[in-house]
Amino acid sequence: MATHLKVGDKAPDFALKSHLDTDVALKDYAGKKHVILVFYPLDWSPVCSVQIPDYQANYGEFKQHGVEIVGVSRDSLYAHKAWSKELGGVDFPLLSDVTNDVAKKYGVFMADKGINGRAIFVIDKQGVIRRIHEEAELKDRRTADELLDMVATLPK
Repeated sequence: MATHLKVGDKAPDFALKSHLDTDVALKDYAGKKHVILVFYPLDWSPVCSVQIPDYQANYGEFKQHGVEIVGVSRDSLYAHKAWSKELGGVDFPLLSDVTNDVAKKYGVFMADKGINGRAIFVIDKQGVIRRIHEEAELKDRRTADELLDMVATLPK
């Protein structure tokens, strides 16, 4: 997996449904919030089941920094809802990209597996990509603290 996007590029817009019964479009955050776009392969996968709860546990701190976390995988809304319930609730949107269209726009779709890879895009309020982190190895997972450090470098 190697994204064709780079830091400084305008982040491709998208609109998907969330497990919170809302429609989420990147453009809705323009001028209001920074976005951490977290692509993860599947609900219930080992790393995701640690990563997403870590972000949830620190969600209040992300919000204090004017940041919205948005998770994206190809799982259905029904799977996202069930997984969120099993995790004790996820307050940030988990988006269903069943066609992998958004993963393809961001260059993280792995055609040989039919899922997206693990990647994080930090997008500023103007919709510009400020950081890209692709997780090739499980040990490359970014913690909430590391993401908060990335956010601290963004313009207010």
